[in-house]
Amino acid sequence: MKTVPHATSLRRAPVQRRSAERLTRILDACADLLDEVGYDGLSTRAVAQRAGVPIGSVYRFFGNKRAMADALAQRNLELYAERVTQRLREGDGGDWRAAMDAVLDEYLAMKRTAPGFSLVDFGNQIPVGARYTEPNTRVADRLTDLLSGYLDRTPDEDLRRSFLIAVETADTLVHLAFRVAPEGDERIIEETRELLRAYLARVLD
Repeated sequence: MKTVPHATSLRRAPVQRRSAERLTRILDACADLLDEVGYDGLSTRAVAQRAGVPIGSVYRFFGNKRAMADALAQRNLELYAERVTQRLREGDGGDWRAAMDAVLDEYLAMKRTAPGFSLVDFGNQIPVGARYTEPNTRVADRLTDLLSGYLDRTPDEDLRRSFLIAVETADTLVHLAFRVAPEGDERIIEETRELLRAYLARVLD
């Protein structure tokens, strides 16, 4: 079952399984419609129709489409953290370069395959065309918590700042790569990888 977004993004958190499944259908429909019609064309009514639920069910959870897109962004972050965690479990503990590859690779995979992700990602593009620092801080904090144990490092403020700089840098360059090519320009992606390694080597070696 897909991850349910944190309750703070919802008018009412699902309690029963049936309600959680309905919320999942609503967010799935929202993601699909974002790819088809974009954020401007998205409406709560269209989401309700696509999800096969009454419009009241959408408003039970969300006051408007912005709140719905924000919940999708939160779900994306939860899914991303799960994917990175799984990759770290499969790797050799302590290898920070392999960990950074996992962090970047899973982000690229979601950019290429996750419905609605190209418009919403972790909230940086809501509303479309706008970019805010808060989502990147949230991503950096989550990665710091995930990676500090893997790397046997104390998640202090220096490490959090370093990961925030890395996340902000990667966010900007990956968006550039996907503006240049629909699937992400490989040369820009590799330059991004090398830049991140060079920067983080000062902190993690």
